[in-house]
Amino acid sequence: MGTGPELSRRLGTTDAVVIGLGSMLGAGVFAAFSPAAQAAGAGLLVGLALAAVVAYCNATASAQLAAQYPVSGGTYVYGRERLGPWWGFLAGWSFVVGKTASCAAMALTFAAYTAPAGWERPVAVAAVVGLVTVNYRGVTRTARLTRVIVTGVLVALAVAVTASLVGGDPDPGRLSGWAAPDGGVHGLLQSAGLLFFAFAGYARIATMGEEVRDPRRTIPRAIPLALGIAVAVYAVVAVALLAVLGPDGVAGSSAPLATAVAGSGWAWAEPVVRVGAAAASLGALLALIAGVGRTGLAMAREGDLPRVLAAVHPRFAVPHRAEVALAALVCLLVLTVDLRSAIGFSSFGVLLYYGVANAAAFTQDRAHRRFPRPLQVLGLLGCLVLAATLPLSAVLGGAAVVLVGVAYRAARLRLTPG
Repeated sequence: MGTGPELSRRLGTTDAVVIGLGSMLGAGVFAAFSPAAQAAGAGLLVGLALAAVVAYCNATASAQLAAQYPVSGGTYVYGRERLGPWWGFLAGWSFVVGKTASCAAMALTFAAYTAPAGWERPVAVAAVVGLVTVNYRGVTRTARLTRVIVTGVLVALAVAVTASLVGGDPDPGRLSGWAAPDGGVHGLLQSAGLLFFAFAGYARIATMGEEVRDPRRTIPRAIPLALGIAVAVYAVVAVALLAVLGPDGVAGSSAPLATAVAGSGWAWAEPVVRVGAAAASLGALLALIAGVGRTGLAMAREGDLPRVLAAVHPRFAVPHRAEVALAALVCLLVLTVDLRSAIGFSSFGVLLYYGVANAAAFTQDRAHRRFPRPLQVLGLLGCLVLAATLPLSAVLGGAAVVLVGVAYRAARLRLTPG
């Protein structure tokens, strides 16, 4: 691995778990159930279970690798060390590109809940600039603010579920369609791919391996713990939505939680849910900026991105140049891209990233193995299958950008002496 200025180890287990939750309990919990219901109806519960299984496999692979390689960069580093530079580059490129699109999606989601009509994009840009400033001043501020946001989101979700089930008209019979979803097997897999996008935040913990105290102990504990909490929250919310709205109601609403609460008679609860959705988007965006910036740092150290991005701020101990560059790119995307396209494109990159993680973890020896190899096989196959079920435009667009990255690296290697 390359050398360079080191980041400060300031985060404990609780901070790491909260940062992971800040990504997983982001805008997805407020919006992902609608497209999942469109794909599978009540079968989204099965999709949720499939997504959780794949996510768990990926989480164990990430935790096992992060314990052996406790530095910034996540699977970019793991792929380089276990499989070779090209595999590491594929993971890092997929992560940076996919999660840059996720940053834009989270910023646009935040603006959709808070901005006056016509001001969505400027407000989204302001959110990106503000949160990059928070990250710029140090990771401890990131952890503290994320803790506040996660608490607010959990309160909003508790209000939403309670209002829907108590004030609404829940009917357990609306859950009965899970056994024979309208979309068939493909619908189940597509719903799993959509819901997996919302789970993917645990990668933020691994990419911050150089800033966690006692990483060989902290990271393997924090990743499964954060994932387990997120799965439980998603399951409760999914059951409540289906019981109150039914599959068609969930599928037909772009904001199903707000729709469920609006019909409950608890007028004060809907604003709480909308504020929670905005806070969730901010929490996800905050953690994404931190994770992508640190993967960019690792890639720049190896020359797979311009080396000028490898700088660590002498006072705040953060990859400030990488984060400023990220902010500029995300602001450009916010001003130009469609939200749905950004999410589909991001999902493709995330699944490629975890596919490499599983392949890398499969090669670890017994001394560094914490989980059985079949989990990595299942995780790799799951990533490939879910990626294949994404909309065709996302698959073709994602593949095209990956090929652009490969061509860039091949050209750089050809032109660089030695």
